[in-house]
Amino acid sequence: MQASDLTRMRELEAENAKLKKMFADVSLQNMALSDIVEKKL
Repeated sequence: MQASDLTRMRELEAENAKLKKMFADVSLQNMALSDIVEKKL
């Protein structure tokens, strides 16, 4: 691997971590909203 490959891999890992956090946040919001809707029905 070259230095540029390692740099790109680190960038992709950072982006992946960011996307995983975004997904977790949205999933949590979805669960909360589902609970609210369920209680209203």
